[in-house]
Amino acid sequence: MIQWAPYAFVRLALALAAGILTYLYIGNTLPPLVFPVLGLMLLYCGLQLWLGRRAAPALLDALGLMALLTVYAAGLALTQQATESRADNHLQRFGSRIEFYRAVVDDYTVTRPATYATTVRVSAVRVAGQWRAAIGGIRVSVPRDSGVAAPQYGDVWLVRGAPAPSKPPLNPGEFDYRRYLEYHQVYHQQFIHPDQYLKMGVELPSRWQALGMKTARVLDGVFRQYVHAKREYALASALVLGIKDEVDQQTRQAYANTGTTHIMAVSGLQVGLLFAAVTWLLGLLPGRRGRLFQFGTAALGLAVIWSYALLTGLSASVLRAAVMFTFIILARAWGRQSNMFNTLALAAFVLLCYNPFLLVDVGFQLSFLAVLSIVYLQPRIVRWLDVQGWFIDRQRPWQPKTVQKFWRANGWFWDKVWQATALSLAAQVATLPLSLHYFHQFPLSFLASNLIAVPISSAAVYVGLGLLVLKGLVAALGLLLPAVAAWLDVLPQGVGWLFEKMIWCFNEYIFGVGHLMPGALLTEIHLSAPQTWLLFAWIVVMLVFFAIRQLGWLVLAFCLACGLAGSKVWAARQLAPDKQLIIYSIPRRSVVGFWEGAAADIVMADSLPLSETERTYRIVPGSIQREARRVLYYQGWPAAPVPTRRLDANTLLVWRGLRVALVAGKVARAQAPSPVDVIVLRRNARVWPEQLVAAFGTGAPVVFDSSCKSWYVARQDSILQAAGFRTYDVTMRGAFVVAPRQ
Repeated sequence: MIQWAPYAFVRLALALAAGILTYLYIGNTLPPLVFPVLGLMLLYCGLQLWLGRRAAPALLDALGLMALLTVYAAGLALTQQATESRADNHLQRFGSRIEFYRAVVDDYTVTRPATYATTVRVSAVRVAGQWRAAIGGIRVSVPRDSGVAAPQYGDVWLVRGAPAPSKPPLNPGEFDYRRYLEYHQVYHQQFIHPDQYLKMGVELPSRWQALGMKTARVLDGVFRQYVHAKREYALASALVLGIKDEVDQQTRQAYANTGTTHIMAVSGLQVGLLFAAVTWLLGLLPGRRGRLFQFGTAALGLAVIWSYALLTGLSASVLRAAVMFTFIILARAWGRQSNMFNTLALAAFVLLCYNPFLLVDVGFQLSFLAVLSIVYLQPRIVRWLDVQGWFIDRQRPWQPKTVQKFWRANGWFWDKVWQATALSLAAQVATLPLSLHYFHQFPLSFLASNLIAVPISSAAVYVGLGLLVLKGLVAALGLLLPAVAAWLDVLPQGVGWLFEKMIWCFNEYIFGVGHLMPGALLTEIHLSAPQTWLLFAWIVVMLVFFAIRQLGWLVLAFCLACGLAGSKVWAARQLAPDKQLIIYSIPRRSVVGFWEGAAADIVMADSLPLSETERTYRIVPGSIQREARRVLYYQGWPAAPVPTRRLDANTLLVWRGLRVALVAGKVARAQAPSPVDVIVLRRNARVWPEQLVAAFGTGAPVVFDSSCKSWYVARQDSILQAAGFRTYDVTMRGAFVVAPRQ
């Protein structure tokens, strides 16, 4: 008989997750699954009723395996049903035939330097003069022109024109934003000009979410009023309310470099702190602890936690914490013991049934893995050292009471420090593979950062929440007693001052760690998906070995480590002879990359340096993917190690046998064509097909780089194709990659 683990929802959650992952990889090839899965469920229920009274171990094992198979199939069916693009009236079915569409703003509005960005959900489209029901999400951007109001949740729009399918990654290794949007059931994007849409009214998709958004903005105004420094206000709002619009890039990078990004955003930490505060306050209430009292306090605790979750946007990590604490509160109210592994798995099971695509949410993955690792590993790491016992052993009966109190206080303090250290170490163990896979870096300073940052930020959360409560009480008293309103405001001003100073200390410490330990950040680490699974498997096998101390598990761990190292060596060996010339797709820029194995020369043909954002998001991901050892940047051709020849506004270069003509102006007449391998048109070059034919022939493809305007590409593309040229637009199709001839 199979000895099942005592954690029922652990195996059920794993089976459900396996079904979701299977659909994500091969879902497009599967037929409709709803009715087959319903049939499988009915079959299982029938067998359960029939075999329930029979104690044959083999039959019970088979029934248990069938239950897991049923849950696995349910994961497939749930994900299939949650995929909007399968619907017959999805936007993809109408393509470019859409003349108008009606949609409602269904997300927070992100304020960018030049645009507002949000998501709208379509309810109807007009095709060939007729309105038809439709569904689908569109990620829209609206310019921040004077007089253009920011989109508000629930705004109903009438939009002219058809949205475009979301673009795939435009450069090698670039973040796949299209896949990210698809996981959120958004398959289209559109830049909407102010004269292209009309607000028709307001229809709130969710009144609760609208209330949460409105309340969050009101509370954000409290922080804006009492926290005066811009940097501290931005972090205060992010820390307590999850509003990160005002956090600057420098601050984001500082927190990422020190491994404290999880503190800057609302996550399970804040929900846990609120849960602890609510539990403590409810414990102070007088009276008998009967069943009615337990249910009343449970209802109050649930209301507080879910109100805060709604207020902060219901992110994946907040949902995980809210659902998990919900089950803990309910278990306590019913007088049941709750196992943390089962509770965590139950929370994951419920959330994945609600939205299967949460499984691929980075916050969801990191949140569950961190908590799972903390629950399992922290007690074991704490047992490595008996810190409090060591200090107790220093006490002697003849010592003065003051000395004995000193030893006890030191034992208590350093025991708390050791427990916090164990917690931070435990959280890093399970999240290490995902951190390397998604973020390509690992901060060695995470221990020094979190030991101080977590206590300060936890205290700051309590002070920030206290400020909000105090401001609410003062505002209510001010309405009743207007004469003393100004005097009462002194109280929130004092708490706001303390809150700002705590945030300032927190910020200064994080920036200080970054300055004092600049080499503690390991960067540009690339782990492919199979390598990430190998690293996960190695960690699990090592944990099993330390738990049961059997040599076979250590041998398996050694084999997995060899497999991981071998895959890295094989990838490097495959890459070494690879050479590529890349015309990058970077808006309004002309950038050419010359790659040889793990080395590259990146040349800005317009002689303007790349901004940090352009370099980080457009170039660096490809460098990490190739595990580049040397990447040099050059402003213009004179300093670049590539042979070039200037012809007025044009440049002819030769690299590893490739001849490339970069055309930015008129092409000089030539007695005979000089064949090239690639023609790159830059800066809306005013050239005609016959000029290109006379200078370079018709054998080379013509590439429009990102410095060319869309109207120019649209006009020239048809003209050049009619003349026999092959064309390529990097703005629409992504970077142009060509390999030298052997």
